Amino acid sequence: MSLSKFLDPKNDFAFKRIFGTEKNRDILIHFLNDILGFSGKNEIKEVTFLKTIQDPEIAAQKQSIVDVLCKDDSGVRYIIEMQVAKTKGFEKRAQYYAAKAYVGQFNQGGEYEHLKEIIFLAIADFTMFPGKPNYKSDHVILDKHSHDHDLKDFSFTFIELPKFNKHIDELTNIVERWTYFFKYANETSEADLERIIGHDIILRKAYEELNQYYWTKEELATYEEARKSQLDAKAMLDAAIAEGEVKGRAIGETIGEAKGIKKVAKNMLAQGMDIKTIIVVTGLSEAKIQALKEKV
Repeated sequence: MSLSKFLDPKNDFAFKRIFGTEKNRDILIHFLNDILGFSGKNEIKEVTFLKTIQDPEIAAQKQSIVDVLCKDDSGVRYIIEMQVAKTKGFEKRAQYYAAKAYVGQFNQGGEYEHLKEIIFLAIADFTMFPGKPNYKSDHVILDKHSHDHDLKDFSFTFIELPKFNKHIDELTNIVERWTYFFKYANETSEADLERIIGHDIILRKAYEELNQYYWTKEELATYEEARKSQLDAKAMLDAAIAEGEVKGRAIGETIGEAKGIKKVAKNMLAQGMDIKTIIVVTGLSEAKIQALKEKV
């Protein structure tokens, strides 16, 4: 396969460049409407970017926690995450971030009735729900008996890239084209581009944002640094799990794995990695990482 001129949208820096900047706000709006199926009166017309730091302690250290956080013109808030590393409890972290964003609205004052909906959207480069065949899943709160959707303020959408295996010629809708974009953009040739995007000018713009020939040397260096951090983090996690498994056979698998993960967190802190990356890789809570940081 020939080298592609397009970079990888799963890269942390590239993802935020495409979906988390003012100049590409139209891409974010288009993407949210496409993936969430919004149209007509429900269609998102405008978004405002919000600070991605939700915890005062973390804010003091200038650490980013969520990838993209924004609200539309009705006040509904959206959390968009690109999750590369497979970690325990990611679905719980998604609910934690959603809850923080929900409660965070009280910082502006007001009553409970004025709280707005939180929509969490994640693209996962690993399998989250092994028992489910569909690559896209939507989760809402329903009444157990009637299945009525009475509690409407939280919803979660996950796209699991490993479950998506369609060829270019099999793409039939915009959700599939976006999913193909995330999974295969850095393998896409110029010849295949037109077959993928069709007449969609926003999807074309997203691809062009990944065209490395338009990036400065400094931007490419930051991209490579983010790529290296992801690879290093994955290697350390794999090593920790392996070590935990070996120790687990002697002193208990859970204890062994926990010790290995804490060791990884300490190593990452010593190397100056940001707290979000450590949370993503290890699955540890912010409080536990802060406690470990005091011992480094």
